[in-house]
Amino acid sequence: MDVTVVVLYLAAMIAFGFWGRRRTRDRSDFLVAGRRLGPWLYSGTMAAVVLGGASTIGGVGLGYEYGISGMWLVVAIGSGILVLSSLVSARIQRLGVFTVGQMLELRYGTGLGAPAGVVMWAYTLMLSVTSTIAYATIFGVLLDIGRVPAIVVGGIVVVIYSTLGGMWSVTLTDFVQFLIQTIGIFLVLLPVVLWRAGGWDGLAAAVPADALSLTSIGGGTILTYFVTYGFGLLIGQDIWQRVFTARSPGVARWAGVGAGVYCLAYGVAGALIGTAAQVIVPGLAERDDAFAAIVDAAMPPVAAGLVLAAALSAVMSTSSGALLATATVFKQDLLGRFRPTSGSDDELAGNRWAVAGFGVVVIVLSGLLQDVVAALTLAYGILVGGLLVPIIGGLVWRRATRAGALAAMAAGTVATLATMLALGDLYANEPVFAGIGSGLVAFVVVSLLTRPTGDDVRAEWDRRSGRSADPVSPDAGPLRHRPG
Repeated sequence: MDVTVVVLYLAAMIAFGFWGRRRTRDRSDFLVAGRRLGPWLYSGTMAAVVLGGASTIGGVGLGYEYGISGMWLVVAIGSGILVLSSLVSARIQRLGVFTVGQMLELRYGTGLGAPAGVVMWAYTLMLSVTSTIAYATIFGVLLDIGRVPAIVVGGIVVVIYSTLGGMWSVTLTDFVQFLIQTIGIFLVLLPVVLWRAGGWDGLAAAVPADALSLTSIGGGTILTYFVTYGFGLLIGQDIWQRVFTARSPGVARWAGVGAGVYCLAYGVAGALIGTAAQVIVPGLAERDDAFAAIVDAAMPPVAAGLVLAAALSAVMSTSSGALLATATVFKQDLLGRFRPTSGSDDELAGNRWAVAGFGVVVIVLSGLLQDVVAALTLAYGILVGGLLVPIIGGLVWRRATRAGALAAMAAGTVATLATMLALGDLYANEPVFAGIGSGLVAFVVVSLLTRPTGDDVRAEWDRRSGRSADPVSPDAGPLRHRPG
């Protein structure tokens, strides 16, 4: 029965892909859902894209090992969404662009989109690969098939619905996945496992005292989560692309805040499930086995199928969002500079081919690579160390210049990589802090030593970002400036 539920779920995802195709008529529909999402669809898709395998399977596993303090991974993700939504999202929603690189060119002038696009492309590609491997693991256990066949089965489903309707398909499937996550985790799994553990009093009596501490995971680990995920969520293409789908700045701000609050609750729920699993399925060798073990031990078949579908929903939504972001960055920031298209039909077909092509690349890489976590960590480090300062700095400091932004990207990237090599540790916090610090110094010093950004660039930025009263087209697209 649980296999039947999951198979029906996968069939529904493909059906939503065809539904999304009917709503997709041009590039704007395909890449950003026509910039027409209201608060319900927006908050659902934003929550779904950030709550992936690390949040669901990993969050329960952290709860199994550390107790309640296992919540901090997902709390850091939710906090990043809260900061993005309350402070940044309304402004970037107004820009009418498709990528982070286009925002940089709009703010500073030409010459920044390509280097930023290379970093962002590598990050989103590796994010899609890690998500593919995560949901393939669930398929492998559920269907009793090998790693590669599981990757192919799951990957084909994601590629089909993402290629058919782009962001409309991804949005519709994300919203369904959001509903399944909510029902499966909050309304089914959490109450059942708490009941099986003897309620709160029984759980508190059965687990070690430190399992109910908020800090047993360690202050350094908590800091790492906020540095890695909080900063990364502020500037990631997969997240910004969701912001671009909102129909208004108000939707981007307040529905995004709602998604952030939902993520905080999701983190607490996952940690509680993992803590209860210490009582129900003690002695597991690997903490990441806790999710599947607790489902198998506590759930009847149909309910188990729903909960497994919830886990698949979490991971597949992240994978499809990262896949679409990878294709968007490549098509808009990299290939688009050399092969401009001539019409909406060409644009739409080109973007579909890009998603399908990179979908095949992701499936192949997922089958070949072993240490993808290291690759993703490296990409994350370069993303935050090299791009955080010029992106956020450009939003808050009017004196920032193109030369300052380029200097920050170069200094931040070099400092991040050099510190990683010096420490011999990809997972340390110091490389990201070194990158941010070096980039900030270079950003401020070079900006103050170079001529201010040209009046034409600043005027267009003010108009598009909402600082002037001139209206902006809902799909204005990037503007090619003279260097400023």
